[in-house]
Amino acid sequence: MTHSLSGKTALVTGASRGIGRAIAERLAKEGATVALSYNASRSGADEAVAAIEKAGGAAFAVHADLVDPASVPALFENLDDEFTRRNGSTALDILVNNAGNSGWLGFKDATPESWDTLMAVYARAPFFIVQAALDRLADGGRIVNISSAAATKPVTAAPVYSMAKAAINNLTHALAAELGHRGITVNAVAPGYTRTDANAAVRENPELVKAVEAEIALGRFGEPSEIAAVVAFLASDEGRWVTGQTIEASGGYKL
Repeated sequence: MTHSLSGKTALVTGASRGIGRAIAERLAKEGATVALSYNASRSGADEAVAAIEKAGGAAFAVHADLVDPASVPALFENLDDEFTRRNGSTALDILVNNAGNSGWLGFKDATPESWDTLMAVYARAPFFIVQAALDRLADGGRIVNISSAAATKPVTAAPVYSMAKAAINNLTHALAAELGHRGITVNAVAPGYTRTDANAAVRENPELVKAVEAEIALGRFGEPSEIAAVVAFLASDEGRWVTGQTIEASGGYKL
């Protein structure tokens, strides 16, 4: 372990699997005490915590169904209790807004209810999580929002998702201006096609894989650990002079 984040606390939402889990594992490897929020997969969250602890890190899981607005204050009540028990303080140093749900909602299939469900998790929840975190977030802290390359190159099969991620980019910029006086940096990381279970069906189809890889300059799907590496840089002291940016980590998806 390098321990560049030793003594820091972090919250990673949607961290029971995929990119969120990779981020939680990387921040813990760097020495942070990491809270992993989850919704449907308690077993996945427990597995992630166990893996972190086995590697010598510190982590715990907390439930939050971010479709429900009431989940945000409940999430922070639980975080306050656990961080106080572990560290004697409710202070939070690093916030990573990663949680998501099924983004593959087409234009013709969308309903007001399904639109609301996606926007609740991808756009509303990050806004109010940051709002709730501000009294706890240390000066000089870090906020990293997980966006998507789809925010600037929209996916026609997922227009609501693309809209929500564009909103996250805008929120990132606004928050960086709002919080700069406290030394808090706010950035977004925008993955492209990344090897997670969310696109497992796509990767089982050789023709689809070939078509996707043809759109990526580096010619392959990304790995969750590669997204986590960018987040870890932004969370570290070495990222202290970067704020208000959306960093695309897509292997050159738009090129």
